[in-house]
Amino acid sequence: MTFAHPCFHAQALPDKPALIMAETGEITTYSQLDKRSNQGAHLLRKMGLQHGDMLAICMDNDPRSIEVIWAAQRSGLYYVGISTRLATAEIAHILEDSGAKAVIYSPRLCEQIDAACAMIPARPIAMACGGDQPAFEASRRMLPETPIADEAPGRDMLYSSGTTGRPKGIKPPLGEGHIGDELVVTTLARTLFGLNEDSVFLSPAPLYHAAPLRFVLAAQQLGGTAVVMEKFDPLASLDAIERYRVTHAQWVPTHFVRMLKLSDAERDRHDLSSLRCAFHAAAPCPVEIKQHMLQWWGPIVHEYYASTETIGMTSVTPQEWLERPGTVGRASLGELHICDDAGHELPPPQEGTVYFSGGPPLSYHNDPDKTREAHNSQGWATVGDVGWVDEDGYLYLTDRKSFLIISGGVNIFPQEVENALIEHPAVADAAVVGAPDADMGERVVAVVQPADWSRAGPALQVELLAHLAERIAKIKLPKDILFRETLPREPTGKLLKRKIRDELAAAAHS
Repeated sequence: MTFAHPCFHAQALPDKPALIMAETGEITTYSQLDKRSNQGAHLLRKMGLQHGDMLAICMDNDPRSIEVIWAAQRSGLYYVGISTRLATAEIAHILEDSGAKAVIYSPRLCEQIDAACAMIPARPIAMACGGDQPAFEASRRMLPETPIADEAPGRDMLYSSGTTGRPKGIKPPLGEGHIGDELVVTTLARTLFGLNEDSVFLSPAPLYHAAPLRFVLAAQQLGGTAVVMEKFDPLASLDAIERYRVTHAQWVPTHFVRMLKLSDAERDRHDLSSLRCAFHAAAPCPVEIKQHMLQWWGPIVHEYYASTETIGMTSVTPQEWLERPGTVGRASLGELHICDDAGHELPPPQEGTVYFSGGPPLSYHNDPDKTREAHNSQGWATVGDVGWVDEDGYLYLTDRKSFLIISGGVNIFPQEVENALIEHPAVADAAVVGAPDADMGERVVAVVQPADWSRAGPALQVELLAHLAERIAKIKLPKDILFRETLPREPTGKLLKRKIRDELAAAAHS
């Protein structure tokens, strides 16, 4: 086991930046991070939180959020990230379901957190952190900068984004060991993407989501510098790469799409020569988009497929992808299986549900039924994605099983239609869903965000249908193309199709 932790780097290189906020340039050194996380650990103990307890964190991307996370990590706590975009009732659900004993939050959320805490029987301690209500910082400032006596490694317990219903907590075993035990994602970042003490890692997404949180912590475990954006913006991302000489960055396909929509002049004026490795996940990347990124940035664009559940992982290098466009790679964590609906393994290249064996165990918090449903008779685990593997073991994702549209008995996977739509220059974003249909069961509906809203209308509908007709089978063509100024996406880029489907279903019912 490799030992890695900010406390080691605070001793070796105390003044090295552990964190830089991209927009403001605010620096947190390793010495400051170590001292503040020690003080935070003392405060958490003073608040009554002990080894194995739950700490909820509902914060914007801010240096204080990282300090709180490391305080929880070295206190042996589970830290539960809560999206700052959730409704009050959704926050209350996670607080109650997780059994959080305390919640640390950004001051702007004060009224919402207070209301959420009031909705649950066992009200957690709530403390603001940052801004003009720095209760957490004021309290910890009075406490020792040295470690607590009973340091132990904590873990994240993150919630799925609720693709098919209420979000569920993914609770890994806490285990024993040293606070410097290398996390699984840290090992993967080091071995697959070359992240190390010399790296400058850019994170453009919210830290309450799995990949941004875990890769930022990985960069700091390894002694690199994490550059964190308050929120993603395509131009600001390129500015940050140039200004901070970023070497590594983690993206989602939506980020690529939005950066590629920039003008040639906007893209060309940035010096991106420091960038050695860009890696992306969250959703299959349209082949044409990936090809454009490789043409722009060169053969440094890696891809991986994983989930918040961390049951397994595949990865693919740029060179491998160019030989097999569209693949998300071979297994790099766990063993990959493609199974039919009965759970029996299928040979290549048959399509089925993607399972992993031999990876970290999967358990949904407070939901034994969902945990059981996620496993087949052989104990292999799935998150419900569909795909196939070639003879060499490279995985190709089709879509998520729950997004499948069955129209007139024909199975249609929306991802293929979405990928074709997003290639059109007039499309900024697209979602394809199934809407209720009396004759066909479901009909294919495309919801499009135009790059220029003034173009929304019948003429663009005709243009998009003609574009699709050249790329996909007639049976998959949308029966309706609707326009929206924005689509419901998580800041990570994850498309919330459930909201769109619910709206269409409600409209059909009315």
